[in-house]
Amino acid sequence: MGVIDLPRYDLTAEEEKTVENIISGYDKNRSSLIPVLQEIQESVGFLPLDVQRRVAKGIDVPEKDVYGVVTFYSFFTMIPRGKYNIRVCMGTACFVKGGKQITENISKGLQIEPGQTTPDRVYSLQVNRCVGACGIAPVIIINDKVYKKVDPDTVMDIVNSLQ
Repeated sequence: MGVIDLPRYDLTAEEEKTVENIISGYDKNRSSLIPVLQEIQESVGFLPLDVQRRVAKGIDVPEKDVYGVVTFYSFFTMIPRGKYNIRVCMGTACFVKGGKQITENISKGLQIEPGQTTPDRVYSLQVNRCVGACGIAPVIIINDKVYKKVDPDTVMDIVNSLQ
C-alpha cells in the first residue's frame, strides 16, 4: 500500500491538541524525533501524514526524515489501531486448525480486510505469522488478551462481546 492509498482518518479536536502539546514539549533537534513520534503514537494511536508534517516543522527536521523513520520501524503505523486490536495467528498450527477461516469470518463481520481499521476506529484486524501458542491453536489476541482454541464459526461472538 502506497501513501496515496492510505485511507484518511481525521483526528478529533482533542487529538489535535494532544499532538501540538507533545510536539511543543520537545527540543527542536533530530534527537527528539523518535521520542516525539512514540509519544504521539501512544496517545493518538497512529502517525498520519499531516501529523508527520507537524512533527517535522515542530522539531525542525525534514519531512522526508520523519516519514523515513515512521516507515522503517515496524512499531510505527500510519493506519490507526482500533480500540480493539484483533490479531489472528496464522502460524502453521493455527492455520491448519482454522486460522484462515477465523480471519475471513472477522473480515466479513467487520467489513474490513487484514491491516485495516473500521471507520469508527473501534476494531482493527491484523494477521500475525506466529504468536508461539501452538498448543492452544487456533488463537486470536485482542489487545493483550489471548483467546485459545477459537472456533471459526463463533469467533464473531467473541468480537461482538467486546463492546
